[in-house]
Amino acid sequence: MKFCSYIYCLFFCIISFAQLPKGFVYANDVIPDIDVELRYYSSNNFVGTAINGYNANKLILTKQTAEALKKVQSYLQQQNLCLKVYDGYRPQQAVDHFIFWARDINDTLNKHVFYPDVKKKDLFKEEYIASKSGHSRGSTVDITIIDGNTSLPIDMGSKYDFFGKESWVNFNNISEEQKANRKLLQSVMLKFGFRNYPKEWWHFTLKGEPFPNTYYNFPIE
Repeated sequence: MKFCSYIYCLFFCIISFAQLPKGFVYANDVIPDIDVELRYYSSNNFVGTAINGYNANKLILTKQTAEALKKVQSYLQQQNLCLKVYDGYRPQQAVDHFIFWARDINDTLNKHVFYPDVKKKDLFKEEYIASKSGHSRGSTVDITIIDGNTSLPIDMGSKYDFFGKESWVNFNNISEEQKANRKLLQSVMLKFGFRNYPKEWWHFTLKGEPFPNTYYNFPIE
């Protein structure tokens, strides 16, 4: 019976491992101490509910992206700082969930928190939501920096996933401390091979990403 249980567990582990396409890894296997809080696995996001395809709070990335983030983490830890990741690989089914939600103009549960100054019907036009996402290619991360002592995020001047100019990298109507925090995040990510999306201070994509034209749809398990 014990032998059968061992075989079952081994088989289950092999099946679980095989769920990831070649070239993808669980980030915690590469960076054991990285802080992961996938917002789309919870209701703490602009939709207000867990998003399709997010079945676990596990960060999946391409191997190259995880290895680059490991260098970022090591660099920040010298300053008693760490990384916190809000999103990485995003299944296409999650993007489709966003599209379906955006078309329901009457569903504005979290408008006051995430997009108070943007009409929901304009989310596509203003490029806050798109039919394809770089996240689905596995080499894009939504990320911030946390204090090594408190594990709290340092102040970036706007909340994550806030739809508005306040989230633009070069937004000026924030404090000098907030500007310095954004500059730190930008500089360290660029130093280790990432490029930023100027309208979202948290959004970075690995330069020379391995799958630039492939949008994956396997769920996060």
